Amino acid sequence: MPILNRAAELQNEVTEWRRHLHTKPELLFAVENTAAFVENKLREFGVDQIVTGLGRTGVVGLIKGKLGEGRTIGLRADMDALPMTETSGKPWASTVPGKMHACGHDGHTAMLLGAAKYLAETRNFKGAVAVIFQPAEEGGGGGNEMVKDGMMERFAIEEVYGMHNMPGMPLGRFGTRVGPIMASTDEFTITIDGRGGHAAQPHKTVDPIVIGSQIVNALQTIASRTVDPLASVVVSVTKFNAGFAHNIIPEQAVLAGTVRTLRPEVRDLAEARIKQISESLASAYGARVTISYGRNYPVTVNHRDETGHALAAASDIAGEGKVSADLDPMMGGEDFSYMLLARPGAFIFIGNGDTAGLHNPAYDFNDEAIPHGISYWVKLAEMRLAA
Repeated sequence: MPILNRAAELQNEVTEWRRHLHTKPELLFAVENTAAFVENKLREFGVDQIVTGLGRTGVVGLIKGKLGEGRTIGLRADMDALPMTETSGKPWASTVPGKMHACGHDGHTAMLLGAAKYLAETRNFKGAVAVIFQPAEEGGGGGNEMVKDGMMERFAIEEVYGMHNMPGMPLGRFGTRVGPIMASTDEFTITIDGRGGHAAQPHKTVDPIVIGSQIVNALQTIASRTVDPLASVVVSVTKFNAGFAHNIIPEQAVLAGTVRTLRPEVRDLAEARIKQISESLASAYGARVTISYGRNYPVTVNHRDETGHALAAASDIAGEGKVSADLDPMMGGEDFSYMLLARPGAFIFIGNGDTAGLHNPAYDFNDEAIPHGISYWVKLAEMRLAA
């Protein structure tokens, strides 16, 4: 079936909302203006209940169906932007220096608002829909904060669903998979304390730069020689800070990076090996090492039944051959993972067409995706809450 007629009718209005949000990006939990915009729209739509301040600055609107009492499902969008300078050149480009919607959260918020307007108009379902607008997806763990604030219990949410745009996927297409779909996102810092000295007398020093270089190389064996080749792991050293002069071997070097995995057991193994490799090499060269390892977002794992429901709704909108049920997992992270730990649900991708990639300064959400996204949310709600 094609997109819903009402969703197509709403496209211009929702596009205006999206572009307004794009001009005024906000970061992490400091999304007060975006949250106020969402709250005002929900009030205009006449949703039955609005709660603000969940997870610090999150907003939830509850829309009750006209077909009787029943259960509640949650539909989630993220609101925050990234600390980047936009280069898209669009008339609606960011007006805030050093901030931009480079991941399409403005589009996610606008599409869910469009779906909320539709659902509040029609209410052609049994039970209730909780529309969830979340802060701080880009590193702040806003999804976790909303869960810890008791959102699931407060609204009696039984299932929860998320959606993200995907540049390179054609417009009108969707994709997801059962099981792990996005990676855990851990971070590590390795501090090597050696003994500094004159660069012309290296034998009198314990050179932390040489040791750090050995550690960087050795960490690559976690993927190539430690983890099963059929499993997925990324260990990337992204910082190497040491030294301040051409003729001085420094006292200290600091390495930092990220670890991405799709399985809990691989995550445990990678953390253990980073510590073992770093400590062993530092000891062999006579240095001391301090390792800080932080676990951030967990693996995003789609539940089987709920993934089936998401695929059914997407197929109903996109049509045959335009929905992938075996999309390759991605090594990026997503804090919707916390909501999927709290309740069964599924995370799906929607095509953004041939645009710049996510987290690219030239990126812009494709407004032609809006009616497809609204239609998906509405169809999913009506299918899951059918009388």
